[in-house]
Amino acid sequence: MKKVAFYTLGCRVNQYETEAIAEAFLKEGYEIVNFDDYADVYVINTCTVTNVGDKKSRNMLRKAKKQNPKGVVVAAGCYSQVSPDEVASIEGVDVVVGTSDKVKIPKLVEEFLKEEKQIKHVDNIMNIRDFEEMEIDEYQERTRAFLKIQDGCDRYCSYCLIPYARGPVRSKNPNSVIKEVNNLALNGFKEIILSGIHVASYGKDLGNINLVDLIEQINSIDGIERIRIGSVDPTFFTDDRIKRLSMVEKLCNHFHLSLQSGCDETLKRMNRKYTTYQYKDIVNRLREFIDGVSITTDVIVGFPGETEKEFNTTYEFLKDIKLSKMHVFKYSTRHGTKAEKLPNQVPASIKEERSEKLIKLDEELERSFIERFINKEMKVLFEEGNDNKFYGYTTNYIRVMVNSDEEIRDKILNVRLIENLKNMAVGEIIK
Repeated sequence: MKKVAFYTLGCRVNQYETEAIAEAFLKEGYEIVNFDDYADVYVINTCTVTNVGDKKSRNMLRKAKKQNPKGVVVAAGCYSQVSPDEVASIEGVDVVVGTSDKVKIPKLVEEFLKEEKQIKHVDNIMNIRDFEEMEIDEYQERTRAFLKIQDGCDRYCSYCLIPYARGPVRSKNPNSVIKEVNNLALNGFKEIILSGIHVASYGKDLGNINLVDLIEQINSIDGIERIRIGSVDPTFFTDDRIKRLSMVEKLCNHFHLSLQSGCDETLKRMNRKYTTYQYKDIVNRLREFIDGVSITTDVIVGFPGETEKEFNTTYEFLKDIKLSKMHVFKYSTRHGTKAEKLPNQVPASIKEERSEKLIKLDEELERSFIERFINKEMKVLFEEGNDNKFYGYTTNYIRVMVNSDEEIRDKILNVRLIENLKNMAVGEIIK
């Protein structure tokens, strides 16, 4: 039996798509093995959000060829879509596939084995208008499932290549979503995570449904106990949508609202579509209507033109708004974006200094958020464990560790949080 291994970089959408590609290989009679093992085929699902993503993608492609020089190495995904010639020039890469037609990879591998000639299968993503359906019948995990419901982005932030890698907004047919959620429930999943490149745009191309409508439909499906949303554009949260979401029983009280900067001048150069005042108002409204809500975010430091004053404005904004978690990124120049040509590029040493300052603030804010729930009873979905220690997440995404002599993975249990460990809590199971 031929063996195939996978390595996924980047977002939850990539993780979902890798699952679909894996199933396509299973249907062709392949056995799935770990990436570090010997395989006949290696598929690397690449990322190009930052230069680091490009570098990691290249490293994993080279590693795959070293593990089996005679194996077929496939480069798929965003890096392949944006820079197909560059990826094709990497020694050892046999098949290059963009962000469409990923489920055709097994057929492309067979074609390569027959012709023994490099294949470059990368379409013009801007011409693709239909959502590419991917069916997953067998799942490798049984606790939380990523469900891709949307693809593409029309925001065109000045620093971002993703609209060029993923193309225009396309949404999964709602009937197909409901069918897949029912299938997930039958497969034993308790939590689903609705994911997309710009998930807030779900339904924009369909015209008769939006993300809230879809969530309300999913809420009525038996077996699924939790619904999460991937990263959401802040402008999605109108008062009406917040009120409706507050009534959805299964929706987790955790939202990732990408901020990027706490300074209006910086946001304007980034071509973000909101102000800090609007962002703060949305956060306050979410806190008003949804009890115990956790709001996490992304922040970019060292964006071109970011002065010390602008950075301090961002720092004070984040200190004031007190989000529960921040993911801090140092600005990375991406060839082909508007930000690449902006004046006053920030030196690497200053980016590092600002990053460290925000990471320290993040540690303080996360510890403070967890502290609010110490001595409180919360429901935890346990996902992993060993040596009688098990780990899981509350609905508002606090990581929790408990000791248990019994196997509790895949279970939702009542837990009292008893100790704050800065980035997670220790809990005790309530019998």
